Amino acid sequence: MQHKIPISKLGPLGDEMASAVSTCVHCGFCLAACPTYDQLGQEPDSPRGRIVLMKDVLEGNLSVDEASLHIDRCLGCLACEPACPSGVPYRDLISPYRATMEPVRKRSLIDRITRMMTSSTLPYPRRFRIAAKMGRLARPLAPFLPRSIGAMLNLLPDRLPPRQTWAATNPAIGKRRARVALLSGCAQSVLAPDINSATIDVLTRSGIEVVVPTSQTCCGALSWHVGNWKQAKRFAIANLNAFPDDVDAIVTNAAGCGSGMHEYGLILKGTQYEAAAAAFVSKVKDVSVVLAELGDPTAMPPRSELLRVAYHDACHLANAQSVRMQPRELLSRIPAVELLEIPESHLCCGSAGTYNVDQPEIAKSLGEDKVRHLLSTEPDLVATGNIGCMTQLQSHLAAAGSSVQVRHTVQILRDAYAGKL
Repeated sequence: MQHKIPISKLGPLGDEMASAVSTCVHCGFCLAACPTYDQLGQEPDSPRGRIVLMKDVLEGNLSVDEASLHIDRCLGCLACEPACPSGVPYRDLISPYRATMEPVRKRSLIDRITRMMTSSTLPYPRRFRIAAKMGRLARPLAPFLPRSIGAMLNLLPDRLPPRQTWAATNPAIGKRRARVALLSGCAQSVLAPDINSATIDVLTRSGIEVVVPTSQTCCGALSWHVGNWKQAKRFAIANLNAFPDDVDAIVTNAAGCGSGMHEYGLILKGTQYEAAAAAFVSKVKDVSVVLAELGDPTAMPPRSELLRVAYHDACHLANAQSVRMQPRELLSRIPAVELLEIPESHLCCGSAGTYNVDQPEIAKSLGEDKVRHLLSTEPDLVATGNIGCMTQLQSHLAAAGSSVQVRHTVQILRDAYAGKL
């Protein structure tokens, strides 16, 4: 039996983990909300089961490696939080646990190589663009490579869109009603830079000045959610210094990034940046929230042809940030749009950061299920607010033989304003 680990030895995140563990009453309401429990049907692959495992590790009754199989399968989608009657802050447990325990884990050589590849490329747009181009050339070798590396290669698009850049300051059109700073993102700026262009277009059209800090970095969400605390801290501190204070909001247009930035208080817990992190987090808002709060000052051109749009809730928008109605409200403003709700919408699509690489079989099954439910609504178009979801859904729609396209909410709004929808 392992020796019990005193909370004081768990570092600055110990209190948060202990509180989250003690709040759970093991009622089981989380089971129906959990995607991995839905897929695998095993108690250790549910939030309740994982809390028991993490508690046993923290108390020294189980080794980190004995619990890792089931802990690693957690998507971090946080669907368990709105389902929990006791209000267990699962986010204060899963990521801090991974960050605290990662240094003592035993990982295989392949795992270490895969994590090194993702951590050294994905958060850095220039490196990621080069790596993606090289990876496409190696894709024919995917069936012969280790599972995780093969999955990584198969996720790469056939071609990358042209590189785009954005002005440091984008003036509001008409009377300025607000000033915001935009997180341009890392992987998204390579895979789908038009999302940022559409974001700036819609915001400035709405009378909002948009600043794009030139020294900003990756938000750190990818690092934090896989337990790379050191890298997550470095990114968080860099962004605290990069983003100006004299803005009304710090705008994100990727659910995972927004969720990660809202956790800067945890990431920087116990450091000299803790107070600054709290002030920073108070300003972080998804673009749909900013647009919904300020209202719509401009009219969209009329449309006569009905467009059926299925809205997919990105987990880190709906669950982590409680942003559900704002994107729906914005899309409903478009003339002749019928908004469709996807059955089983609370279940994750299987993207979840690097989950496609870490758990490719579960990610594939979740993606197939999501697309099956999505297509049952017979949509003309799919809207969502996260680049990971967009990539996952588009891939599985293509595999299902569907030509339905997936667009970011702001891309659809931008096209509606321009009369191109």
